[in-house]
Amino acid sequence: MKTGVLADRQIRQMIADGGITAASPILNEQVQPASLDLRLGAVAYRVRASFLPGKASTVEQRLTELTMHEVALTGGAVLEKGCVYVVPLMERLTLPEGMTAAASAKSSIGRVDLMTRIITDHGIEFDRVPEGYDGPLYAELCPQSFSVVAQPGQLLNQVIFRHGKTLLSDDDLRAVHARSPIVSGDPVISDGLGFSVDLKPASGDLVGYRAKRHTGVVDLSKLAHYDPAEYWEEVRTSDGRIILDPGAFYILVSREAISIPPDCAAEMAPYLAMVGEFRVHYAGFFDPGFGYDAAGGTGSRGVLEVRCHEAPFVLEHGQVVGRLVYEHMSEVPEQLYGVDIKSNYQGQGLKLSKHFRS
Repeated sequence: MKTGVLADRQIRQMIADGGITAASPILNEQVQPASLDLRLGAVAYRVRASFLPGKASTVEQRLTELTMHEVALTGGAVLEKGCVYVVPLMERLTLPEGMTAAASAKSSIGRVDLMTRIITDHGIEFDRVPEGYDGPLYAELCPQSFSVVAQPGQLLNQVIFRHGKTLLSDDDLRAVHARSPIVSGDPVISDGLGFSVDLKPASGDLVGYRAKRHTGVVDLSKLAHYDPAEYWEEVRTSDGRIILDPGAFYILVSREAISIPPDCAAEMAPYLAMVGEFRVHYAGFFDPGFGYDAAGGTGSRGVLEVRCHEAPFVLEHGQVVGRLVYEHMSEVPEQLYGVDIKSNYQGQGLKLSKHFRS
């Protein structure tokens, strides 16, 4: 197998070979161009605090120490905001030597401010599965802005598989941009592709949304259902700047339009060197084909999930707030995001999650 991020055909081969197994048959629609969607199991454990098992313990062993009560998810159950839950997932991994896995929240989950991270037996990091791992997967769920209704089988997390060294160097990334532009305008390339925030829209003065503090629940099974005005305040500005409130959650959009060529994948990372007052993302993966147009289109903009930390912070139009780290694929996927599969956010601008009406 060539080094790189595994593509859809290779993920299906892992399923056929028993490297990915599940309590119930894995569905074809779980396989994305460069990732696998993971399904919630039937029970959530309400725990006293977030945790990592550490090298000496399994997740199950830590749950016996930290569980407050169990919540049956069958038929739908409310997970309260501010509380921490651990849910065993249906899928299990058996990774060969030389292969690792990394997880992230799916886009719609990040946009409802539902923090979800994968933990593994003997794990010392969130969202990372070491090479040779043979064991179950668990999702830690912590609703931040809205309480949510969850049920078994729902797809909240996704996992990618990496064989060998996958990251593109800055020189490699410049070469990719030269043959197939990865961003509108001149690229800012330093340990990945830098991107900035758009606070001067082409028309109007709507630049984002801020989550309201006291709302109803969000049922994750209901799409295009909720009135945005009941959950979100519009953020408007006429001078290209906003002040972020400590503890508040915002949906903003990148100034640049981004493209992921078919032979690449990408992961969003915080711009730690210059931004210390807020966190920029929860959902991290960009599939091959995101924003890509073989005829030379303009790309899709990245939605930013922003939470301010301890102090109010002035955010300016064009301020660099994050970066995309590009990786090479082991092979080109059979299906591309936005071309061959249903893709909710292809060609997007400023957009809430798919649970809210347009």
